[in-house]
Amino acid sequence: MAEPHVALITTGGTIACTATDSGALEPTRSAEELLASAPRLPELAIRPREAGLLDSAAMGFAEIDALGDAVDEALADDACVGVVVTHGTDTMEETALALELRRRDDRPVVLTGAMRPADHPEPDGPGNLADALALAAGGATRPGVTIAVAGRELPAFGTVKHDAAAVDAFRHRGGELPRRLPGVRLAGVDVRVVAAYPGTPSAVVDAAARGADGLVVEALGAGNVGPRAAEGLKRALRSGAPVVISTRAAAGPVALAYGGAGGGAGLADLGAIGSGVLRAGQARVLLAAALAAGVAPASMFGQEG
Repeated sequence: MAEPHVALITTGGTIACTATDSGALEPTRSAEELLASAPRLPELAIRPREAGLLDSAAMGFAEIDALGDAVDEALADDACVGVVVTHGTDTMEETALALELRRRDDRPVVLTGAMRPADHPEPDGPGNLADALALAAGGATRPGVTIAVAGRELPAFGTVKHDAAAVDAFRHRGGELPRRLPGVRLAGVDVRVVAAYPGTPSAVVDAAARGADGLVVEALGAGNVGPRAAEGLKRALRSGAPVVISTRAAAGPVALAYGGAGGGAGLADLGAIGSGVLRAGQARVLLAAALAAGVAPASMFGQEG
């Protein structure tokens, strides 16, 4: 009978970073070195696999799909009780949601990383890795994909990196994924994010929409843009491109309640979709997954459509 084990897939990120001679941080630590740094390990065997030494900013949809394939391969072994993925924190929330969308069973897949590099005098990565391994080995309190950082176990959907420097960098904003799309692949879907700001010209929106499969707007407040940006969004919506309205605000849901030129209510009347609690990064992943799977985008955001 195969030995029960936890699979460890490493991808780089700050947890694997050390300083170069110039002081710049680069991912260098191997899976075995990361394991050796953990202050405690579960009793189960751990099977490490290196899937790259990347800054998480390099995790495009093709790389996320490849990571998802590696997770699926690990879980194809019935003796694998769970998977830990080490990952840079900057885009961890996007990768976590993508893996949650495509998962096929309830075994835990735990993403973890670090805010301090491996050669920091007080690195946070070793403790985070130990926590993640414990969750994957049987301590998880929820099924599927989670993020384990700074003693927190957070669901993939609705979790965001809210602090660029603090060790305790992630928060869950609530919400639940309406449905999964098992096996969905994101590569080849072109969803772009456009930021709203005071006086955003329509040309910015037009340029972002040109050739895109869909748009996510990082809007103001509860989901509003200026009148010139609204003209560009109206053109995108009339062309048939799905448009999801998120917000640059740190917390709170998108409401699409305001009238007037650029108000969220007017955009909703034209077919724009509110992102709910999701910020732009996860909204982009969710819209891309809907388009890839051929399902109505609004349904993935808990709305009729």
